Amino acid sequence: MSRKRSAQVSTTRKTFGQVLVCLGCCCGRTDKGHPEVPVEWLKDQWRKHMLPKKVHLTISGCLGPCDATNIVLVMMGDRPVWLGGLETREHYQWLVDWGCACDAAGRLVALPGNLAPYRMQRFAGQHCYTPDFEETACCRAEDVAWKY
Repeated sequence: MSRKRSAQVSTTRKTFGQVLVCLGCCCGRTDKGHPEVPVEWLKDQWRKHMLPKKVHLTISGCLGPCDATNIVLVMMGDRPVWLGGLETREHYQWLVDWGCACDAAGRLVALPGNLAPYRMQRFAGQHCYTPDFEETACCRAEDVAWKY
C-alpha cells in the first residue's frame, strides 16, 4: 500500500551542514588496533560551543570503507566530503573549529586546510570538489560560502 504525499517533505530545522562520525565495526575500535574516536569529548565540544542547531553532529554506525579507518562524512549543503584516517584528537578539534567558524560566519564555510590530506574518494567515479577546503589547501573560502 502506498501513500500519496500532499506536500513536499521539508524540515524547519535548517542547519549549515552535518558531520557524521563513524563508530562502527572498525572505526574507533582500539581493541582491533584502530585509533580511538573521542566520541564523548566530541559531543561535549559540540554542546559547549552550541553547535547542534548550526552543524548537526551524528555518531553513526559503519559508514565504510573499513580499510580507511576512522571515517567522517561532512555534508556541506548537499555535497559530501569524505575524510578518512583521523587518528588524533587534534583532527577532531579541526572539525569543532570548523563548526565554530560556520556559526561565527552565519553560513557554511570551507573546511580547514589541515583536513585536506585526509580527504578520500569514497566511490568509484566520484567527483571531488576542490572548493571544500580553505584557500591554503586548494581554493578560496568565498567559493563555498552558501547562505541558508
